[in-house]
Amino acid sequence: MKTAARCHDSSRRRLRLLAFVLMATSLAAPAAAQLLPKPKIEEPQNIVLVADSVFITADKQLIARGNVEALGDDVRMLATEIIYDSDKDHVLVKGPIRIYQGEDVVILARDAELDKDLRNGLLRSARMVLSERTQLAATQINRVDDRYNVLTKTTVSSCRVCETGKPPLWQIRARRVVHDEEERQVYFDHASLRVRDVPVFYFPHLRMPDPTLDRARGFLIPTAHSTSLLGYGVKMPYFIPIGQSKDLTLTPYISSKSTTLEFRYRQAFKKGRISLKGAVSDDEVKPNATRSYLFAKGQFNLPKDYTLSFDLKATSDDSYLNDYDSSDDDRLNSNITVRRSKRDENTRFALLHFQSLRDGEDNQFLPTLVTVAETERRYFPTSIGGEFRTTAQFHGHFREAKTDVTGRDVLRANADMLWRRNWTLDNGLRTAVSGELAFDAFRTYNDSTHASYDYALTPTLAADFRYPMSKVGADGATYLLEPVAQIAWTGGDDLDVANDESTRTEFDEGNLLSLSRFSSYDRRERGFRTAVGLNWSRIAQEDWRANFTIGQIYRDTSDPDFTNTSGLSGSTSDFLLAGHFQNPTGLSVAGRTLLGTDGRLSKAAARLGWTNQRLWLDASFVWLDADAAENRSEVLSEWVLDSSYRLSRHWTGLLDWRFDAGAGRTAEAGVGLVYRNECLKLELSLSRKFSTSSTVQSDTKIGLSVALLGFSVNAQDKSYDRTCG
Repeated sequence: MKTAARCHDSSRRRLRLLAFVLMATSLAAPAAAQLLPKPKIEEPQNIVLVADSVFITADKQLIARGNVEALGDDVRMLATEIIYDSDKDHVLVKGPIRIYQGEDVVILARDAELDKDLRNGLLRSARMVLSERTQLAATQINRVDDRYNVLTKTTVSSCRVCETGKPPLWQIRARRVVHDEEERQVYFDHASLRVRDVPVFYFPHLRMPDPTLDRARGFLIPTAHSTSLLGYGVKMPYFIPIGQSKDLTLTPYISSKSTTLEFRYRQAFKKGRISLKGAVSDDEVKPNATRSYLFAKGQFNLPKDYTLSFDLKATSDDSYLNDYDSSDDDRLNSNITVRRSKRDENTRFALLHFQSLRDGEDNQFLPTLVTVAETERRYFPTSIGGEFRTTAQFHGHFREAKTDVTGRDVLRANADMLWRRNWTLDNGLRTAVSGELAFDAFRTYNDSTHASYDYALTPTLAADFRYPMSKVGADGATYLLEPVAQIAWTGGDDLDVANDESTRTEFDEGNLLSLSRFSSYDRRERGFRTAVGLNWSRIAQEDWRANFTIGQIYRDTSDPDFTNTSGLSGSTSDFLLAGHFQNPTGLSVAGRTLLGTDGRLSKAAARLGWTNQRLWLDASFVWLDADAAENRSEVLSEWVLDSSYRLSRHWTGLLDWRFDAGAGRTAEAGVGLVYRNECLKLELSLSRKFSTSSTVQSDTKIGLSVALLGFSVNAQDKSYDRTCG
């Protein structure tokens, strides 16, 4: 058997070589016939034939029979017989025929007449397949100028067609279809869209991009919406490419209570990019007023490794973004930043602006404008060892109002030098010593309750201790147990400045051994303090893994600037409890809580995630105790759920829910159902937002979108494909 196989392979190799020589000889005369009359001059391509038998007849016909393959520069053709007539300079192909053009086009036909380069010709009873999805079946295909495929009496669909006699779910029938391979466009003449062979729409002329084109001018997927605020409406996005580096998408939104134009502009540059997104509306929610919003983002590379970025947000009124479901932000944060980040340096210059959309917050009394200039560098001195860091920052925040206290403006300058060195002792104990000297200077305007200028030098000394212990269990997992501790002292006195920036302090496993747990420089921890904790971890490559942290902090005196629910008030902090669990099935659970010595919770948060082939689930819970110092007069508690579940091959259910447990009511809820196969995606959704705000109204939304997959929308996930019984 092996000898026979070797002989057969050797015979095919000889026939392949013979076919190439015969084809080259027959194409050599006359020389003028080697080029086809085309608008553009092209070099003829060599065609290599592989077949079970190849011979030349007396009338100069080259005939290849049996398992025939014709290989050109970018064309591969399979057939049962190929006849090349040198006098007529054309190729007759008998099928079944399969032609591969590049990676995205496959043509099937019964028989064909082609030129000698396989670039032009006629194919009968043909079917073209684009990107393994979209099928174009025709009585014949004319191949023109090595660019156009002209199909006659054509049926187009990306749905799987089974041999049951039933029509596809959707199809487009046309008298003529032209596929432009260069522009990657498909043109239809006298086309009708049919659903289950029932005509739905008629188009005298229709143009669609073929599935290989990512950016093509034309309409995108339309969506239908029905909301209690805006009534019933339809969005029809239209995409306009502008060259290769920019594009514009215009989306008219016409409803019974609103006329809106949404837009998105994108442009790429040699060293950066920008994106503009916004909308302009005239509606019945706010009659006689033009409503709008604009979001602008961009990033550019500057000399000397600097990067310029901006993220600008603005809206005409507090409820516009919520009414049109454009964004969930209730505070708009804008910034223009120049930054350079290296291994041993981080430098930033930033201008920030804040706009609050919340009830009870007046922007003129908020520090809406903030300027920042800062740099941090690190060094590794060989003389004393360890790591040396320097930090300098200039900061200013300003309010629109200039009234006393409520119109306070602040300028500050801060600098510090930090040295830290680690040692690992022979018994495994890891120690570290830190020393810091900080300088803070504040200039306060429009506040008679604090000094207009104050400054201080603050020294800090600290020693850290860790004793990691590990072992490999009988199950092959690695277990790690690590007690940690810190002793720190900070000198100096508190400055006579307002607490504008350190109003929300979080105690977590990330700052258990920090020198200061305040979020900014207007407050610093002072005096003696000790932090102790315990870390436990289980690490496994193919099994569940988990970690857990417990910690607490002790002080010689309490710090009144820590709020009650920060977990850091008093001379003894709350217990910090935090953990994370993850297993190979896709389940992930994380949680953190602050538990007082009296057993009372001040804060708690948990998150559950679960991802597998059928389920995607993201659930979270947060609980915050009432705290007047954090502007929270009541307990804040909330459940959030976002999930999708693959009910079957083609059906997916969607669910999102947000429950205000403190108020005992649902804040937002939504359900959806998606049907998808290889050629169609249909999504129906229903959502409701419940609002108690005076500026944002409750709203119910119904959405419907239908996408024909295969043309403007790719459908590469084959798990949705139907099968024929």
